[in-house]
Amino acid sequence: MRQIILYLILGSTFSSYANQVSFHEPLQPRLDDANQHLSPDLISGSHLKVFLPSVAYLYISHSINGALTRPANNAQGWDYDLAVSHQQIDDTTYEFKLREGVVFQNGTPFNADSIISNMKFFKRKPPVYSKIHEVYDRVSKIDDHTIRFHLKEKYGAFMNDVVWIQFYTQEYLLEYGWNGKPTPPNLAAAGLHGLGPYILVDGYVEGDRQTPKLELVANPLYWNKKYPKIERVTIYTELSEEQARNMVFYEENQLDIVPLNFNYKIETILSPYAKLLIYPSTETYMIHLNMRTGNPRLLDKEVRVALNQALHQVNLLRFIYEDEGDLVPALAAPSFIGVKENLSKLALFSEENSPYQPEQQERLKKILNGLVLKILTQERFLSLWKGIEYQLNKVGVKLEVTILKNQKEIFDQLLNTNIGKNTQAWDLLSWGNDGWFLLHPWSVFMVLRTHNYWSTLPTDKIMDDYLEELFRTNTDEPAFVEIVYNVMRHASENAYMLFLPTPRKIFAVNKEVVFIPYQQAVLPLWEIELSNRHASLRKEPYPNALKKPVQMIKKHF
Repeated sequence: MRQIILYLILGSTFSSYANQVSFHEPLQPRLDDANQHLSPDLISGSHLKVFLPSVAYLYISHSINGALTRPANNAQGWDYDLAVSHQQIDDTTYEFKLREGVVFQNGTPFNADSIISNMKFFKRKPPVYSKIHEVYDRVSKIDDHTIRFHLKEKYGAFMNDVVWIQFYTQEYLLEYGWNGKPTPPNLAAAGLHGLGPYILVDGYVEGDRQTPKLELVANPLYWNKKYPKIERVTIYTELSEEQARNMVFYEENQLDIVPLNFNYKIETILSPYAKLLIYPSTETYMIHLNMRTGNPRLLDKEVRVALNQALHQVNLLRFIYEDEGDLVPALAAPSFIGVKENLSKLALFSEENSPYQPEQQERLKKILNGLVLKILTQERFLSLWKGIEYQLNKVGVKLEVTILKNQKEIFDQLLNTNIGKNTQAWDLLSWGNDGWFLLHPWSVFMVLRTHNYWSTLPTDKIMDDYLEELFRTNTDEPAFVEIVYNVMRHASENAYMLFLPTPRKIFAVNKEVVFIPYQQAVLPLWEIELSNRHASLRKEPYPNALKKPVQMIKKHF
């Protein structure tokens, strides 16, 4: 509210509604009452439009495909999907009871034989995003609705991998199979291929390739007849930030859900068509230091530590994030299992010595010695880079920023750097890692495993051994927290990344959309609902009374 009052006093005019508001008037947002105008069933003609600038293939996967489990907003981070129960028989054997009466989107039955067939293709060309491709052995059929997964060794992350082992029709497998990529899952083509609540009818989306727009329609054969509630969904993946903001703020029926940067909170609240949602997140802003093909000075630990010491995390959180985030000393958000318990044991670089003290700045200038760094980023991180640039300029570091169009272009450079095949020169690279491995910190720590695609670090056997321990250990074992500490400490001591505060999720959402974000990288399209006042369901103009600001919806950890 302090920011809104300041905004009005300064006389800024971010929206047509704001132009009508005098700064002498107290702002009195109305209650969000969209949930009082819902239908219990799928509504004919309903249409939702969403912009996903990062990891779109993860966010919508569980709306199209089916797995034994799927992400959930609960303490363990997952719930059953195509399975109804499971038991761990021993360290290497997991048994699952399957949901009965489930059919693929083309009408063929899903059962134990479907899983056996899928896992044969998985085995031939498995994804390489974790260690599942190394430890998976085979699956056996107990009966039509009971299967067992057999692993080669103890693997504590198995239940986190299960959520991304998704099942496809035989026709899809014969045409596309699994693709052996470092980015799961597999959404290579439109068609009646999956088991999820929505059918992908146009476009495709994977980590390294995507169409600018995807079209989904409700699956009439979905096993859970409660879902979905919306007939059609359009996903945009390659809009500019300005396009997306204008479409959700001022152009009714153009966009309904848009992830936002921190500095558009006020504009969202004052928009005639959008409301503001702020929720907990497992997202991490990843800033890689290229120690493979980048500036050779980044191989100097003293230089990497100095770059981190030059960043004032508290000021970044206050002025760039607008206090919508958390201070962390080493990469991972506090909602990850094992991370929160260790935050107090590790100090922020800027806590030990303020980088704004003259003597500290002189010391850092001598170490960094006029360093010039090439940056690769998406447009959505420009405000963050401006804050970083301001702080690094104080110690004589210059940044040369190149903006790539979308995340697949970022990934193309990142995923080829470990093997020295990136085609664009870079020293620092940023992307949004939205915590896709449920509440397990591997989705963040994967960039530290020095021999995989995601890492730009030199070989470090100590770190790799810590991560092997992490894979072996279940999250509920006492040793897990200590292993997480060892990973965070070693990463911090060696300044293996540029460490920043972790952000919360911020969305501009149409005032007539009911949507509860998940912490992880999943957009639960099947749960989202539209009120009967939504533009896709309403013939008359949107009433002026409803264009008034809606109270911000904010949930804390």
